[in-house]
Amino acid sequence: MTPVIAVVGRPNVGKSTLFNQLTRSRDALVADFSGLTRDRQYGEGRHHGHRFIAIDTGGLAGDDEGIDQLMAGQAEAAIEEADEVLLVVDGRAGLTPGDEYIIDRLRRQGVSAHLVVNKTDGQDEDQAAAEFHGLGFDPLHRISAAHNRGIRSLLDEVLGDAEALEEDPEEEEDGRIQVGIIGRPNVGKSTLVNRILGEDRVVVYDEPGTTRDSIRIPFSRRDRDYTLIDTAGVRRRRQVKETVEKFSVVKTLQSIEKAHVVIAMIDAREGLVDQDMHLIGFALDAGRAVVVAVNKWDGMDPEDRRWLKEHLKWRLGFLDYARMHFISALHGTGVGDLYESIDAGYDSAMAKWSTNHLTRILQDAVTQHPPPIVRGHRIKLRYAHQGGSCPPRIVVHGTQADAVPRDYQRYLENTYRRVLKVEATPIRFEFRSPDNPFEGRKNTLNKRQKQKKARLMQHVKKNEKQSKRRKKQG
Repeated sequence: MTPVIAVVGRPNVGKSTLFNQLTRSRDALVADFSGLTRDRQYGEGRHHGHRFIAIDTGGLAGDDEGIDQLMAGQAEAAIEEADEVLLVVDGRAGLTPGDEYIIDRLRRQGVSAHLVVNKTDGQDEDQAAAEFHGLGFDPLHRISAAHNRGIRSLLDEVLGDAEALEEDPEEEEDGRIQVGIIGRPNVGKSTLVNRILGEDRVVVYDEPGTTRDSIRIPFSRRDRDYTLIDTAGVRRRRQVKETVEKFSVVKTLQSIEKAHVVIAMIDAREGLVDQDMHLIGFALDAGRAVVVAVNKWDGMDPEDRRWLKEHLKWRLGFLDYARMHFISALHGTGVGDLYESIDAGYDSAMAKWSTNHLTRILQDAVTQHPPPIVRGHRIKLRYAHQGGSCPPRIVVHGTQADAVPRDYQRYLENTYRRVLKVEATPIRFEFRSPDNPFEGRKNTLNKRQKQKKARLMQHVKKNEKQSKRRKKQG
């Protein structure tokens, strides 16, 4: 399970700065879900090459009224979702009653936190942390979030070494297609799960997961093994109560990361909203194959259906390679068609291609539409090979390959997608140029030429002086 870290503390102690440092990898990927995360923000970071999820919270001011009460509720929700809690204090301001209030609140709730003394730059670290030693935290973490100092050692202590972050082997489940179902509350996720499990099933059983009650439901259909990954506490129908309050963003992000294929559910009655776009965007950034399921399609009049199809085509134009299904999870209409798209997305995400095949596609694409000229030289793309799966990664080698424009990258992606028949999954490209054996020698040569020129000028000046001296003597 991906570790989750919550960052809490008073206002203006540097929580957001620390959050930005923790999530700086992968372009500080942030999932800001409107409505549900108004006062807390979720991001993804990496430590020793392994992922973790960070949660930024609003400042706790110790006031249980008005907006402060709402922010305190958001912070407590983040603490409940987290594996580790970072309590950030201001090393310049010293220990304040607000800090003591938060510490007392955490201890009464039985929360074990790491005390992080921020803003220790420009002063003696021991002196900055002196006031906090009597609080009983061991060790004290001294950092400067603004200057990215002490962050690595903080993560070493909080998350442990690389070996401790290895994926749980029980989560791999070799051979099974991991299917995550994502969507807003009340979009029909639990109804779809029950419909899937009740149709042509061979083996079904509930397998309780982590302390956050993540549920993985293995089942088989037509000689293929699947595992449904719950994102909102799915139980048997009589136990399901979907409410906004029970929606867990962390569960959704973790489920997306563990899945091979993600079914993004959209409520046809409400249309596509920003939160749907955030969820789909996170799945694509994670490199997961996406299948779109527009639920509650039954009972809509023809005019509304036409409008919704045009609206989805326009808003999801960037996802034109993913299949879209119009279903009724309640009545089962169109649900059986999802399997074909799930299988196609998984097969595309896990496909293996030979270097010769990928190189021939590259050469044909270059012949049909040559790369542009950059800095006075034509980009030359020579060969390609596969660099990974889920998502497929294609590594392209050539001269000035790292200067390939984004438009030409999209052209190559569309070409490979068409020829290889890749569906549902994004394709990642990596462009590599060979090391220049003369790189670094240019400055050396220029320096030698300047030295030679300087010696020549000295020799010329010396000759001129000797010539003038002889003329005077003559």
